[in-house]
Amino acid sequence: MTDTLQSSVIASVRPRPGSALAAEVENRRDIFEKTEAAEVAVLTPVDPGGLSHDLRHALAARIAALHAEPEQASRYAAGVTDAALLAVTDPGSAADDPRVQAMLAFTDAVSTHPRDIVAADVAALQSAGISDADIVRLAELNAFLAYQLRVIAGLRLLAGVPQ
Repeated sequence: MTDTLQSSVIASVRPRPGSALAAEVENRRDIFEKTEAAEVAVLTPVDPGGLSHDLRHALAARIAALHAEPEQASRYAAGVTDAALLAVTDPGSAADDPRVQAMLAFTDAVSTHPRDIVAADVAALQSAGISDADIVRLAELNAFLAYQLRVIAGLRLLAGVPQ
């Protein structure tokens, strides 16, 4: 990446060029480059398994919406081309597909009450026909979004941007 200030995390905070925050971001360029690479790997992997790129973007948009990050939610929703999946970007919506609905329930729970997740939540995914490999993929997506959204919130605090 040639311009750290153009990464999706930094773009959502928009530090003023020449500001102390912009300088600190530049000093930590490697972190933001790796974060950007992780976003690409999680959202558009070469082998998406049972979580298509559209589904991953829809889940990411939903997670961002659950965390009151409408700009990020819109950015992720823009990556969804399947109208049925676009509908599930709204946290109040459900899916007709029982596999997708199980993923939505898990994602909603992980996003809002992560410490309450128990083995039964994983068993519900398995009962819906989701493979163990796809459960790991789903957990990776949720973990990355939790990290990314917290980094954005932290940068906004440093920048003095109202939350």
